[in-house]
Formats: sequence, structure tokens, C-alpha cells
Amino acid sequence: MATLTTPEGERAALEAFQRDVIEPSMSSLVILDFFAEWCGPCKQVGPVLEKVAADYADRGVKLVKIDVDKNQAVAAQFRVQSIPQIYAIYQGQPVADLTQARTEPQFRQFLDEILPKIGMEGGGESGEDDALAEHLSQARQFQAEGEHIEALKLYQALIQAHPQDEAVLGGAAVSLIALGDTAQAEGLIAAIPEDSQTAEVVQARKALALGDNAVDSAELGTLAEAVEAQPDDHDARIAYADALAGAGRGEEAADHYLESIRRDREHDEGAARKKLLELFEASGLGTSWVMAARRKLSSLLFS
Repeated sequence: MATLTTPEGERAALEAFQRDVIEPSMSSLVILDFFAEWCGPCKQVGPVLEKVAADYADRGVKLVKIDVDKNQAVAAQFRVQSIPQIYAIYQGQPVADLTQARTEPQFRQFLDEILPKIGMEGGGESGEDDALAEHLSQARQFQAEGEHIEALKLYQALIQAHPQDEAVLGGAAVSLIALGDTAQAEGLIAAIPEDSQTAEVVQARKALALGDNAVDSAELGTLAEAVEAQPDDHDARIAYADALAGAGRGEEAADHYLESIRRDREHDEGAARKKLLELFEASGLGTSWVMAARRKLSSLLFS
């Protein structure tokens, strides 16, 4: 981990940024953590991010913390309006916004999805060999594209060779849930220790929890009518979004959570935002519609 120094003048600040961030990002994934000493949320998320970055150091991940009060030129360059603000930089370019992550599983899920996409695989905590890492990357890509049948075929083959690998079991469960086979998914998850923080396992458990919100088609129609009749009834809109998520219609659910946030982000202590983040985790942070919804959320929160 590095902390950007406090140089004199904007030019020196940008030179330090080039040295400490841009140049290392040519061969590493650099995580930028914009923080301030007075920021309470920064103090909560900072240690979590530091632990995860240390665990992923052997996979080419480097953490750089930037004090916005001491590096205002750099913060302005990234248009930082709220902290903590967290970005992933690779080869000089931002490749992901990790700001919505707060927990260790969330950060791990982000990194497990980002690293294969930029060609930085292998060396994970589970000691995956190159072949397993390659197959897991392909399965995750299928899932991100919504190709759960193909992903499941690959996971089922991997289970034969790696029957106790948590990433394999959790990944298979994720696709089973997406395909409507929750019973088999629950069986796979039951074989994994309850304290597992493997990203795929966490995602599968959250996806199973979403299913608790499922309702029959008649009730779903009633909820939709309530929203149409009273667009500003946030409780009705959130209830409808919950039911959509439970029915596996995550993208539609996200649209309604976002609309509630747009109309009143503070309603019920930010309930829509909290539920939206849970939906993101359950659906996979690398899924195309999730990435689009995350961008919309950032725009709403920081506009």
C-alpha cells in the first residue's frame, strides 16, 4: 500500500500521481482510495480495503490512498465530489468504480471479476492452478453475458475435478438460481462452510435471499398498478421492485430502485439504495445491466 505524498504545487502533485499511480498501473491494477482524515465512512472502509488489497497483492493489485485535502489537484482531476471514492486503474485508465463496495466480500467480488478481464489471473487465495483459473474466468464471462446454461455446463465439469472448490460450487449455484433450480443450488451451498467469504458463494446466498420476495403473478400485477397509480409512493415502488427481483427480473427491479432514489434518495433511510446494492451483489457486479445501473446510481448520488 502507498499513500500519495504531499508535494508543493499542482505540477508536483500530478508528477507524484504519474510516478505512484500511472506508471505502476502499466503492469498492476492500482486501486485509488480517495479519503480524508475527518471522514467517518473512510475510516470504516479503509481497513477493509487495505486487507483485501494485501490479500490480492500477489495477483498484481496495489492500493494507493489519496488524501483529498492534501492532493486537491488530483481529486479535481477525478471530479471527486464525495468520499470515500474508490477507483480501479489499469494501464493509465479507470476500469471500474468500486465506490459502492463497503464489505470484504464486495471488494473481493469486484476484483475477482476485474482481474480476468484485464488478463491478470492466477495466484488467488484458493491456490487455483492456471487451468482452473482459466475455466473459472470463462464461466464468469458466460454469467456476465447472461449465458447461464453454458456457464453451468462448465461449472458441472469443474465440479468433477474440483468437488470442494468454493468458487466452483458457488458459481454453479449462481447459474442454477438464474435458471430457476433453487433446490439444487441450496444443496451446493449447504456443503460450503457458513463463514465462507468466497465471492461466488456470497453472491449465491444473496441471490437465494432475493427469492424470498417472490410473489404470484396476480400480486405482481397489483403491485405494478399501485406504482402506476401513485408514482411518488416510494414504499409501493420499492415493494414492486422487491417482487421483480424475487421473480428474477433484476434489471427491471433496478430501474424502479433507481427511480425511487431519483425522486427521494433519503426515503426510509435510503432503503432503495441499500436494496439496489444487494441486488447488484446477487446479480454479479460484472453483469452488463448491473454495470449500467451502477453508473446511473453514481450519477444520481454525485450529481
